[in-house]
Amino acid sequence: MEKILIVEDDPTIAETVELFLRKDGFQTDKAKDGLLALQSWRVFQPDLIVLDIGLPQLDGLEVLKRIR
Repeated sequence: MEKILIVEDDPTIAETVELFLRKDGFQTDKAKDGLLALQSWRVFQPDLIVLDIGLPQLDGLEVLKRIR
């Protein structure tokens, strides 16, 4: 099963994306800010990240730089 990390600070958007992904059979995890995204990425080891750019703590571009 493929794993997708959803990084979104708006809970309504995050829940909606998660609902559709789980319905299609994906395993998901969510993070609401850049620091939590990096922690979750290390532990969850997702195959794909849906990454918002405007995040608290660390913005999405900084999260991407640190992951790469």
